[in-house]
Amino acid sequence: MGRYVIRRLLQMIPVFFGATLLIFLMVNVMGDPVAGLCGDRKCDPATAAQLKADFGLDKPVWQQYLTYMGNLFTGDFGKAFNGQKVTELMGTAFPVTARLTLVAIVFEIVIGISLGVLTGLRRGRPIDTGVLLLTLIVISIPTFVTGLLLQLLLGVKWGLIKPAVSPAATIDELLIPGLVLASVSLAYVTRLTRTSVAENARADYVRTAVAKGLPRRRIIGRHLLRNSLIPVVTFIGTDIGALMGGAIVTERIFNIHGVGYQLYQGIVRQSSQTVVGFVTVLVLVFLVANLIVDLLYAVLDPRIRYA
Repeated sequence: MGRYVIRRLLQMIPVFFGATLLIFLMVNVMGDPVAGLCGDRKCDPATAAQLKADFGLDKPVWQQYLTYMGNLFTGDFGKAFNGQKVTELMGTAFPVTARLTLVAIVFEIVIGISLGVLTGLRRGRPIDTGVLLLTLIVISIPTFVTGLLLQLLLGVKWGLIKPAVSPAATIDELLIPGLVLASVSLAYVTRLTRTSVAENARADYVRTAVAKGLPRRRIIGRHLLRNSLIPVVTFIGTDIGALMGGAIVTERIFNIHGVGYQLYQGIVRQSSQTVVGFVTVLVLVFLVANLIVDLLYAVLDPRIRYA
């Protein structure tokens, strides 16, 4: 196990550098960050040259990348074009998005896996057909439609929630936004769990457990569910980074000042330091989440061994 973890950590190094290089090139090559500082009017040549010199944009791209990575390992993610440090923006944005992502993941695990097990054990019955139809509808509806509809009904018309989340962004305020953020992934988790449970329910080891006369609860919880959850855990683990980075729509609808909000502001204002800094941290989240998922395989299935 220890050697495997060390090998995976070493493999993460080139992946991290490759991903950050691609992000840096796309952000810095495909746009003119200085143009966003002058508003609707075009910067005069002297002002543009001075701004590029101040932010180091007058240097070759490869030199900018090396400088950025050197500063990155000292904890310096640079400054946004408004003069605020990117680390300060991260300090306020990531805790909010982390809470929102936690709420979404809990919905995926509790509701998605429960419905998946329920329908997987009753494959072909009316409840199975109904849940499949419901998940198909959820997948077909865009997130912004679901968010705006719940905001209008629950927040504006019925007054059950606040239409906009307060700056504190407490857990109770994030329940509906978290459900909106998790809606599509929840539907996929349900369908994935259902398929896996239905397939494993016909496996030899399940029939053997039934023949031994083991309690149904033990058969489902200890034998069937643990083996069926391996693809589900893979999906949820990779979905953590996707939820944190893909919360732009949800955070815009409910006025949540998290990672998605800061990324949106950085893209609109063409603040390359902000965009690259936030996406770099999201890359790390993806890599760590994938490592944790791989390690969980051995917990779910003791037959799996790491060389």
